[in-house]
Amino acid sequence: MDEHITDNFLFESIIIQYNKKQTRVLVYDTPLGKRWLEALRNNLKQKRILEKNFCFLGWADSKRNLTYLCEELNKNIAQINSFNFNPPYKKIKSFSNEDFQYSDKLPTGVFLSNNEHDTSGTYPGLRLKHETCNLLHRYFEDLQGTVWHISNYYKQADSKTKYAIRQLNNLCHEIESWVSSYRKSVLEPEWIRPSQITTFLNAPRHKLHEEDFNLFKQNRYNRELGGVYLHWSQVGKTLYEVFRDEGGGKLDEATCSTINHQKYYSGEFDIEWGQTINENTFDWKKKEMDQFNSWLKDNDYDLNDPKLALGYIKIGQIDMKLAFQNKPFLEVYNEMKNNLNIKSIHIIGAYTTECQYPYTLDNDDWKQIQMEGLKQGYESHSLR
Repeated sequence: MDEHITDNFLFESIIIQYNKKQTRVLVYDTPLGKRWLEALRNNLKQKRILEKNFCFLGWADSKRNLTYLCEELNKNIAQINSFNFNPPYKKIKSFSNEDFQYSDKLPTGVFLSNNEHDTSGTYPGLRLKHETCNLLHRYFEDLQGTVWHISNYYKQADSKTKYAIRQLNNLCHEIESWVSSYRKSVLEPEWIRPSQITTFLNAPRHKLHEEDFNLFKQNRYNRELGGVYLHWSQVGKTLYEVFRDEGGGKLDEATCSTINHQKYYSGEFDIEWGQTINENTFDWKKKEMDQFNSWLKDNDYDLNDPKLALGYIKIGQIDMKLAFQNKPFLEVYNEMKNNLNIKSIHIIGAYTTECQYPYTLDNDDWKQIQMEGLKQGYESHSLR
């Protein structure tokens, strides 16, 4: 972030209570920071359901491992296949661990390109199979549609099937994150990339203002331990995701159709729980960004076009000294891995707003709680 934003925080702050851990989020004093905080306050006041099954991604020690996630995925696929769409939708096959992850029997090591998405090199063992995730995401896009054009399949689906369609997207991203982090936990534990995706069912979206788009340029793709970032609240892929997933190749028409540039914000947020990464510290990150810029030019995109939303908007920062005494990443990870449950979120300041989230994923009825919540408005506003 630029110096005029860093350390310039709003009077209001956010307290997040986990199982046995509490953190304080300081929010940057920007016009977007103020609007975003009010959107979050509205989610808390309306007691919108916190989406706990799509919250903590990339935690290699989580009980939600690849076996569990494939089982959940197949349950939702069975629900989708059982629904009588008109016209019919193709039957989706079930998936196994092997569909998403290369075997540990294959050579496994640190790949020299530093591109964790490149499976063509010497060390494919334990890597993610991106083609399976791309296929799964296409099923989701067919069945859900986009923010501005909901699919007819989704419109005619009943509540259980709508919920199942939503899970194709959630589970796809959770699988991607888990496989990447598990491989890192075996080879380079200090580079596990855990995160917190804090979304609410039916959270309203708001269009970004003209002035907001410059915030993408100020932060670009830097990620800071404990950094709080604007959530992606629409369907599709960013140009950066396509660049990494497709290995930097020339864009074709099919790939272009999946690309969306961020246009919206909501009272939702992501927290980076991985080690800080920026271009100034890591030469490999600078090299990747240079390659990304060259790729953009080759595909007729301009890095400095603010409307392309190229980057992550950083809206705040966890007070790491207060919560973790500025401990290094792995010590923070070991504290947080036993606190993967949000019990409450509390905005404090001129006036306070708090919401409790008593249910956990250990409750037998957590899926039913979410389905009941989605009935209030099935066009969900926290999709990715």
